[in-house]
Amino acid sequence: MYGKLGRKAAFAAAMISTTSRSSVHGCSYGLRRVYPMTNVHAAPIRSPLAPASRTFNTDAPSVVKEGSAKIIDGNSVARDIRDEIATEISKMKEYSGVVPGLGVLLVGDRKDSATYIENRKIACEAVGINSYNVHLPEDSSEQEVLKYISRFNDDPLVNGILVQLPLPSDVDGLNPLNIGLLAMVDREPLFVPCTPKGCIELLHRYGVSIEGKRAVVIGRSNIVGLPAALLLQREYATVTVIQPGTKNPGEVTREADILISAVGQPHMVRGSWIKHGAVVIDVGINPVEDNSSPRGYRMVGDVCFEEASKIASAITPVPGGVGPMTIAMLLSNTLSSAKRANKYFQNGTRSANAIKNWSTLWSETNCETGGTKNW
Repeated sequence: MYGKLGRKAAFAAAMISTTSRSSVHGCSYGLRRVYPMTNVHAAPIRSPLAPASRTFNTDAPSVVKEGSAKIIDGNSVARDIRDEIATEISKMKEYSGVVPGLGVLLVGDRKDSATYIENRKIACEAVGINSYNVHLPEDSSEQEVLKYISRFNDDPLVNGILVQLPLPSDVDGLNPLNIGLLAMVDREPLFVPCTPKGCIELLHRYGVSIEGKRAVVIGRSNIVGLPAALLLQREYATVTVIQPGTKNPGEVTREADILISAVGQPHMVRGSWIKHGAVVIDVGINPVEDNSSPRGYRMVGDVCFEEASKIASAITPVPGGVGPMTIAMLLSNTLSSAKRANKYFQNGTRSANAIKNWSTLWSETNCETGGTKNW
């Protein structure tokens, strides 16, 4: 059912990540903490940006009203989720000796990708997840990449596979299995892509009601837009997806109670696009020139925060909103995979067969690799 690479390879599609500058439903760790929303007053934008886009019509005039949205703090939520995951892993290790493992595959020498991988390694170590990294040269073939994915998939100590995008080589790391199951009624995907999963978790943890609301998703990518729309449908929202062919997108977004933007166009979504009282989730991470910054640029979202924060009831900042949640959901997926693979139950027990099978697999793999984890 899962093809030659199996369940963990299907997991790779849900775990896949990107650091392209133009640019992963809730946790299972008991009761959620509901977060109070704190007021945030937008600071003036230092470098005015032209919102025009070749692919989206952004001609609607900008309208700014008085008011102040409440901030949805992704950093705070992500910290709590990481604490919950660390507690679960500690219990699992105590009861069964199992430690979740994440295999990470990086192809090429992009500095931003390398930095992203290092940050994820640190996050894994902080919660007790083992991280196994493979770094391949930029000219690696598709067969070489698939070989290492297969090795990760066959290793019982690896519960999830992260393929870092963008790939220099032409490799399609997205498996249709998870998206297909996500789209079907009364079926559950093995894993949910990290970023859209983080978006929905933010809504849950801040007590935002989704059922019966009108939701609009800007962007239809396989990594964010499409799964985000499917997750909102699962929550019984009425969902509209805006794509390049959509006419008058601002008119569509003004109907949204919940707006998720994931297109990688800085400040494309103006205040005039926002319905009064809407909740805005900004997935975009875009560099814009800023001579006052030591780096010469700063990161902004798809949404013009200064304008939207005066109209929306709540909004995620960039940075500090969705970004931290993506890594938290990566850790969550890895833990879920480890539980499933080892038949670990909430009370900390596993079946005798699961323990026997795990021990046998470890012995076989240890012999094949000579006891090392360096490939």
